[in-house]
Amino acid sequence: MNRARNRPLPQEKLSRRQAYREPRRRLLVVCGGKETEPAYVNGLRQQLRNPAVRVEVTAIGRSPSQVVEYGVKQVRRAADTYDELWCVVDVDQFSDLPKAAALTRKSPVPTTVIVSNPCFELWLLLHFADQRNPLACYADVKPLLCKHVPDYEKNTLLFATYWPRIGGAVDRAKRLEPDGTDHRVNPSTNMWRLVEAMSS
Repeated sequence: MNRARNRPLPQEKLSRRQAYREPRRRLLVVCGGKETEPAYVNGLRQQLRNPAVRVEVTAIGRSPSQVVEYGVKQVRRAADTYDELWCVVDVDQFSDLPKAAALTRKSPVPTTVIVSNPCFELWLLLHFADQRNPLACYADVKPLLCKHVPDYEKNTLLFATYWPRIGGAVDRAKRLEPDGTDHRVNPSTNMWRLVEAMSS
């Protein structure tokens, strides 16, 4: 009989190394629209189920500068809760985007303003088709979007309609404004930057 088999193993061999887990990035997404934008971002979050990213979405329905100001206050109040702040806004009828950009410098975490020019529906349209001609406002974009989503309404966004085409939307948006930093380009949207941040 081999007695070595009955000897207890050294204590260090009995304890397991704890698995190393990369800390999750924590994103706060504040939307300037109360319905469409949060419905889209929440749908994206649920579809991705990315374990490396925790996303919290809130909507306040205000101007771009008010959205950024609100987001910065939330980040400050939450102390170490968030790693990044993302503010989703439209150009549409607002004229305070320069102020919104300036307010990002007051944020204690990296802050990105996601701007769709003229409106968020441009991003939705890009899931289906290119759009190169300038558009003045939501009223110009909606008929183009309704060619692909006939029953589209702001308060009834079904994310499953867009998810299979999201890669095309990212490609088309990048072609419109490759850096994703100049909101003055019409049409343009840097929503692809948030998609990539939530995916990585």
